[in-house]
Amino acid sequence: MSHSGTDEKLVRMANQIATFFLSQPADVRVDGVALHINKFWEKRMRRRFFEMIDAHQDGFLPLVVEAAAKIERPDPVAAHSPSQMSPS
Repeated sequence: MSHSGTDEKLVRMANQIATFFLSQPADVRVDGVALHINKFWEKRMRRRFFEMIDAHQDGFLPLVVEAAAKIERPDPVAAHSPSQMSPS
């Protein structure tokens, strides 16, 4: 499954958030980006974001990369085998 369209959108969204916070005082930029993403991005968006960050994907502004350390990393998706699934 290709993530390219979703990946481009996540990069664009993260960079838009960072661009806004670049107009704020330097001491609130990193926390502002992280707080916004933590508050408004659902887990699957943050999960994909970290897959991209961990792979050092190009395109993210330096402020986004710096803020990644303060963004809540969701648990990885657990693969469920039929024996692990609870009965209906």
